[in-house]
Amino acid sequence: MVESWIVIGAVTFFIALGSFFITPRDVKWFALLSRPQWLIFEPLIPLIWTIIFVCGAASANIVWQKNPGSAITWLLMGLYLLLEIITVAYIPLMLRLRSLDVGEKIGLAGLIFSVVLAVFVFPISWLAALLLVPYLVWSPIGTYTTDELRQLNPEDA
Repeated sequence: MVESWIVIGAVTFFIALGSFFITPRDVKWFALLSRPQWLIFEPLIPLIWTIIFVCGAASANIVWQKNPGSAITWLLMGLYLLLEIITVAYIPLMLRLRSLDVGEKIGLAGLIFSVVLAVFVFPISWLAALLLVPYLVWSPIGTYTTDELRQLNPEDA
């Protein structure tokens, strides 16, 4: 039997590959946008998201281990999956549609789903909920940053 952490890690990895569905033309559009002066951490964003995805996968694995295969656990796995899909969709959709407004809405949806997930996970495992904190902290920062980009680039909103 395959260990749950391997399955959860593999699913997380393969969903995360969706962020590569971008073209050089899409990247060029984003690179030309004006940025706030305080946005000095942009090169760290891939590392930040890698840490968040690893924490999310670890959280999902803890939840699975608490009650493997139950209907509630499967529902929560679906919420973890949905949250990751929403998160990974942010870059390709915003870049492909060239719409910071779309990016901001996706970021807000991720924040809402992460709060809902954390609320449902906490009674099962405080550690699993704690592992969602990086997402809960970073998501508003990313959404706020997108809003600032939208305000600095109203023609690309």
